[in-house]
Amino acid sequence: MMLTLVHLLGLLVCGCQAALQVSISLNKVELSVGESKFFICTAIGEPVRLEWYNPQGERILPSKRMALHTETSRSRLIIYNAIIEDAGIYRCQAVDGVGHTVEASVVLEIYQRLTFRDVQSPQEFRHGETAEVVCDVISSPVPVVVWYYQDKEITEEHHSRLQVLPNNNLQIHQVTKADEGVYRCEASVEARGEIDFVDIAVVVNVPPVLSVFQQSFNATADYQESVTFTCMTSGSPDPQVSWHRKGQQLEPSEQYIIIRLDGGRSMLTVRNIRQADGGSYTCKATNKAGSQEREVFLKVFVQPHITQLKNVTAVEGSAAMISCVAEGEPLPDISWRRAGDGQTFVDGDKSRDGRFEVRGRHGKSVLTISGVKLLDLGRFDCEALSRIGGHQKSMFLDIEYTPKFLNNHTIHYSWEGNPVNISCDVMSNPPATMLWRRERLTISAEGTANTRVHSASGKSVLEVTPMSDRDFGRYNCTARNNIGVRYQEFILAQADVPSNPYSVRLSAVSQRLVTVTFMKPDSHGGVPISYYLVQYKEAGSQEWRDVRSHSIQTTVVLTGLEPNTTYEVRVAAVNGKGQGEFSHKENFQTIPIREPSPPAVHGQRGMGKAYRLGLVKQDDGGMPIVEYIVKYKTGGNDAKEAKMDKEEQWMTKLVPGANDFAMLQPLQWNTRYEVEITARNVKGLSEPTFYQFFMPQKPDITESLFSGLGLGAVVGLCLGALLLLLVLVDISCFFLRRCGLLMCITRTLCSKKTATSGKGKEIEEGKAAYLKLPLKEENGKESLKPDTIEIKVHGDNSIHTKVDDSKE
Repeated sequence: MMLTLVHLLGLLVCGCQAALQVSISLNKVELSVGESKFFICTAIGEPVRLEWYNPQGERILPSKRMALHTETSRSRLIIYNAIIEDAGIYRCQAVDGVGHTVEASVVLEIYQRLTFRDVQSPQEFRHGETAEVVCDVISSPVPVVVWYYQDKEITEEHHSRLQVLPNNNLQIHQVTKADEGVYRCEASVEARGEIDFVDIAVVVNVPPVLSVFQQSFNATADYQESVTFTCMTSGSPDPQVSWHRKGQQLEPSEQYIIIRLDGGRSMLTVRNIRQADGGSYTCKATNKAGSQEREVFLKVFVQPHITQLKNVTAVEGSAAMISCVAEGEPLPDISWRRAGDGQTFVDGDKSRDGRFEVRGRHGKSVLTISGVKLLDLGRFDCEALSRIGGHQKSMFLDIEYTPKFLNNHTIHYSWEGNPVNISCDVMSNPPATMLWRRERLTISAEGTANTRVHSASGKSVLEVTPMSDRDFGRYNCTARNNIGVRYQEFILAQADVPSNPYSVRLSAVSQRLVTVTFMKPDSHGGVPISYYLVQYKEAGSQEWRDVRSHSIQTTVVLTGLEPNTTYEVRVAAVNGKGQGEFSHKENFQTIPIREPSPPAVHGQRGMGKAYRLGLVKQDDGGMPIVEYIVKYKTGGNDAKEAKMDKEEQWMTKLVPGANDFAMLQPLQWNTRYEVEITARNVKGLSEPTFYQFFMPQKPDITESLFSGLGLGAVVGLCLGALLLLLVLVDISCFFLRRCGLLMCITRTLCSKKTATSGKGKEIEEGKAAYLKLPLKEENGKESLKPDTIEIKVHGDNSIHTKVDDSKE
């Protein structure tokens, strides 16, 4: 048994070594480009190795597109994504242990299927250019390509501008918007019956067309103004519109507002326009076909503005140049105005005296003042003016000059022990320093025993108290600043008393007073007169009486004189030094006492039957009025009144002289009165003064009564009387006619009683009834008397009225 198995194994081994064979699963394969395929090579026998060879005879090594999977007697070749170059004969070779080789082969045929390579849709072209619609299709064999548009084959016979090129692309000459649409590229391989197509959308882009409504705009700066530019565009596709300025694209902001509307309209609004906003703005429209630009121009008018004007300081007698610079659009004209006198100067002007001249150019004006004077000091106005508006600024021309003394009073008077102020008043620019000198010696600010210096702005006061003759004389004031120095000399002289007044005159002489007038003295002694002393006395008397004038008035009234008396008068002037000499004496005599002048009278009606006479005192004749004698009587115009006048006696009323009125009463109504008034003093009676007046008619009682009442009180009285009348009528109707308001009330009250009471009982009860009716005025006061009227009804139907005085 064992021997048999060994024998069989030996026979098998020998058979294998003798029969090495190789086979491939396929012997011919067709493969399209891009497809993948694998082949299996199988060896029978005992191969040592299995290897594959490509059509070029090169051993195939594993790569990305070709993979090998080999076992002992089996090998698989995989070809990924086949290409045309992969076509040919592939061999599989087997080698045994003794070097014997056996091989098998397979034929690989590769063809290209219809393939559209990277055909874009849509394909865009620019209007007017020659368009080439690309249809890149490959196959093997070469395909046949046909183009269609709107379901119709494109041929040169029917479409002169359309042509199919050798590379199968479609050419359109001078393409327009009308050529837009979907074009079909159809390819076919007749040998395989293969056909395919692709639809290509053709888009014709039209370059932007841009227009503006208005190319130039005007605006005024700094007035919160806005301006809007409008740009109209068309094109395909719709252009993108942008706005540019100075090469920079404008973005929406508070100043720039950009609005895009349907229909290709774009608007740019520039807000709060300033001077810098002037210039050109560009509207730019862009799409795939190109771009176009249009410019608009903004001219900004700027209100004139003065940018440079400074205060100027000049030295008196020198030249001053004042410069004024202004800007604006358009450039303004500049003029000058001197505030002191309103005189104006414009470019090219020259004043009559040749001192003022104006030159200007490009917004700058220079006012030149030659030989500057103090009267040029002050404000100058520069005005820049254009058709847009104007601007004005002011400057101050300050003039520096040497000190100038303001006070020409250089002589001062005083006397020993009397202090005097010597004032040195100076005007200067810049302010001056001042000092005092006496006989070439400087008086210090602290002063000496009898001098003091008081300083203030523009003033220095030297106070001198002369102690002896040496203190009188010359004093020097020196004023100095950086422009120059000036000196002024003052003289302190000894004062004297005034000379005597003269031309003494007496006027308005009466019993008790006289008016004295005189002329001022020729010399006041160097010191102002303080007052005048008037002395008077009776002739023959030695005692003078003094009267001072009010301040330095040269008129004095002497009072309290005796009548019919001779007086002497003299006048002297008094100053700080003392009293001067008296004038010549003048005599006068007062007027003797006489009767008073007639009094003046004015009248005024008094209350009731009285009349008030006002008494105005006139000249009392030198003695007080003792009394006024007032006589009065009635007077008339017709014969009857004349007869009565003869019989009428004068009535006399004595009024003290101190009174200023006389009250006449009682008088008669509707009567004319004649009055005679006489004033009396101790000397006698004045001439009478005559006066007439008329007493009016006696006032009506009713009118008097109602004149004191208001309208409301009168209306209240009328309503009360009407109410009383209605009550009386209602009571009469109740008893006589059994009707009225009172009857209705009675029936209502009696209806609650039994029916057997009857009408007679009702009447009896009604007869026993009575009413108390108070009469009222407005404001709640009872009219006439505060009583209650009691009305009783008796059995005989008579009415009895009684006043109830129970309240009294």
